[in-house]
Amino acid sequence: MFENLRGRTAVVTGGARGLGYSLATALAGQGVNVALLDLLPIVGSSAARLTSEYGVEARGYEVDVTDADAVEAAFAAAESELGVPSLLVTAAGITIWGASVDVPADTWRKVLAVNLDGTFFAAQSFGRRALGAGVPASAIFISSMSGFIVNQPQFQASYNASKAAVSHLASSLAVEWAPSGVRVNAIAPGYFLSDMTREFTEANPELAAQWIGTIPAGRMGEPDDLHGLALYLASDASSYLTGQSIVIDGGYTAV
Repeated sequence: MFENLRGRTAVVTGGARGLGYSLATALAGQGVNVALLDLLPIVGSSAARLTSEYGVEARGYEVDVTDADAVEAAFAAAESELGVPSLLVTAAGITIWGASVDVPADTWRKVLAVNLDGTFFAAQSFGRRALGAGVPASAIFISSMSGFIVNQPQFQASYNASKAAVSHLASSLAVEWAPSGVRVNAIAPGYFLSDMTREFTEANPELAAQWIGTIPAGRMGEPDDLHGLALYLASDASSYLTGQSIVIDGGYTAV
């Protein structure tokens, strides 16, 4: 469907499992070679699975996205093995709940470091290569509807603030890099059944029912529900679209 993606190289942070891995499969299904960056040791086996199932070149790099030097080193290795990346998906992220008056400083900093710093460091390494190569490129940040609204009943000020910052970072870099043909957009998912969310909702069915009761579509999103939008943003079909954060939430924020 998106033939212009075939043969290109993508870097996906948080790609060992969950939404990151799911989005990597969407790209691999279009013939994109993929480098997965993740703190989890299984990132290598996740990359091997992409190669086995989709016939693309894939590599896994165990890296902490909050370490700018480590991210740069992983990008250098990916470039050497797979070629200059022209696609980026930043899916590494965490959330920690808690009443704001009780949140320890290191917890606040950890959420901001992974969600915002990690996104910026990956974008920085990506931009260096895409801008240097002078080729059209597309970065897709995974933000959240929580960057625009405040979820209930959980308290997650650090997560909400970090995702609002990620969306604005996308706009900021989009304006800066647009003259060079490098586009930056963000996808802002609502409640999605990633691996970790599925485990949580199975352990907390009453909270899951409360969430679903507020979603007009009557269900939480499945990882595959992000594929079409991600591929559109990655492809030349969206060549005039940049600096946007697109909410995909089953109507949650429309109410």
